[in-house]
Amino acid sequence: MTTRANELTALVTGATAGLGAEFARQLAESGHHLVLVARDEQRLKEKAAELERDFSISAEVLPADLTTDVGVSAVADRLRDAAKPVDVLVNNAGIGLLKSFENNELAEERRHLRLHVQTPMELCHAALEVMLPRGKGRIINVASVAAFANRGTYSAAKAWQVTFSRWANTTYAKSGVQVTAVCPGFTHTEFHDRMGMDKTVAPRFLWLTAERVVREGLEDNARGKGVSIPTKRYKVVTFFARILPAKLTSGPPRRPLEP
Repeated sequence: MTTRANELTALVTGATAGLGAEFARQLAESGHHLVLVARDEQRLKEKAAELERDFSISAEVLPADLTTDVGVSAVADRLRDAAKPVDVLVNNAGIGLLKSFENNELAEERRHLRLHVQTPMELCHAALEVMLPRGKGRIINVASVAAFANRGTYSAAKAWQVTFSRWANTTYAKSGVQVTAVCPGFTHTEFHDRMGMDKTVAPRFLWLTAERVVREGLEDNARGKGVSIPTKRYKVVTFFARILPAKLTSGPPRRPLEP
């Protein structure tokens, strides 16, 4: 039987699909009330209704575009609300860029950097304003095994999340706040489809389920680990990625899906 939380609340960004939806589901299953954040209000309402029905929790919806100052401010204000404290923050919202850096529009790269670095930094700061005085809290930043390789600005942004989370966990754990960078590898979600990536670039054995990534990530966060790398196969992959020459970890070019 699943142990239920005692009136705890979790805020999940990018909550309508992929890993975000799975984080929301597993947290709801353990009894957490939810604040669901994404751009599409209708999908948020549908997801909230589904989780409330299935797990008898309350689910608040907060539509926000986290690539904008207005959207981030709305979520940060919710995290700062000490009258309705958030116990678990999951920074999951993310996008991918299929083309190489020099072929992307600068506006796309700015949006990408905003969503993967500036936004989680601002939301972590807002969450800590309430978590530290309360002496408890959990933060999960969804990074990637790409953080240990060399794949353009995506790897660079995810490496920031890993370094920041590792430091924050060491710094704030003594105050009761655990921070973890969850680093999945290839995972069956909508993420790769939305960016138009040909999934055959990765062999079948490297693909993970969202359920396992989230389950292991939540378990590692509860144990106080600063970095979570789901599955032994990806622990091996990241070990070699750290020691191999950069030219060997840059990987093959990503091929677009056929029209």
